[in-house]
Amino acid sequence: MEDASMTSDNVTEIETAEPSEAVLPKSVDDRLIDELVGRAQAEGLQLTGEGGLLQQLTKRLLESALEGEITDHLGYDKHDPAGKNGGNSRNGTRGKTVLTDVGPVEIAVPRDREGSFEPKIVKKRQKRQKRLSGVDEMVISLAAKGLTTGEVQAHLSEVYGAEVSRQTISTITDKVLEGMAEWQNRPRQDWDKIAKVLKPVYTAATEEAALERFAEFADAWGKKCPAIVRLWENAWEEFTPFLRFDTEIRSIVCTTNAIESVNARIRRAVKARGHFPNEQAALKCVYMAIMSLDPTGKGQARWAMRWKTALNAFDITFDGRLSAARQ
Repeated sequence: MEDASMTSDNVTEIETAEPSEAVLPKSVDDRLIDELVGRAQAEGLQLTGEGGLLQQLTKRLLESALEGEITDHLGYDKHDPAGKNGGNSRNGTRGKTVLTDVGPVEIAVPRDREGSFEPKIVKKRQKRQKRLSGVDEMVISLAAKGLTTGEVQAHLSEVYGAEVSRQTISTITDKVLEGMAEWQNRPRQDWDKIAKVLKPVYTAATEEAALERFAEFADAWGKKCPAIVRLWENAWEEFTPFLRFDTEIRSIVCTTNAIESVNARIRRAVKARGHFPNEQAALKCVYMAIMSLDPTGKGQARWAMRWKTALNAFDITFDGRLSAARQ
């Protein structure tokens, strides 16, 4: 038997979460869609935005799915006499704010007396979803480019007609904080020391000199970093041809332009924001700027350096074959 004192009207608990992947029908009748859109237009109801048709449909869909889940859990339909004196029973609802592709949606999540009901479509205390919704991806992408919450809000309103509050935008971008913490705490305490010792290896004038420098590195770091030593040993035959090239060619093969590009992207994002309310906001901006880079795509074109001297060196090293291929 349901407790009338625990209805959605007087439950004040509000949570922010995201829906799990729902099992939706493969297709919807076009006539039904046309009817819904036609009625919405006739009644002056907007399709998107706060209180729009899509939000209302999403709310109904989620609440219907949740009602079906608790019915399966308890073994009887709502208001079914079979549930009286049968042990566990419904116990009203609690409010929940669900972040979806169509914006935040307020739903009523059913409860049971024993507290054993675990919703699947909207899980309890769910803070992060395996995949981000389309709106979330867009917000994070815009923030990664250095836009403030106000600028992101204005962009969504002007381009898509979607009214999203600054608090919602901040909540969405906070999703990266977990990944940012892992990124900050990744083990790197010896990186500078290792890089300093390895530099003489790949800048050596000859293969013999490089082998001597590598032996020194292996003696100093072999016990602490055996995987790095094995990596170099396994790749030595592929590495040594690099040492036969002139300095100009080496600068093309081994360049810091990619690092400089990352730093430039960070500076641009920070400059666009202007100021940050706290250190975490600054770190979040830097992290999103780095994660938005695409080193395997168009970024390679931006990292290209001046090739004039390198092309001359290639021409000399390969005895005119480069010039012949360019004709």
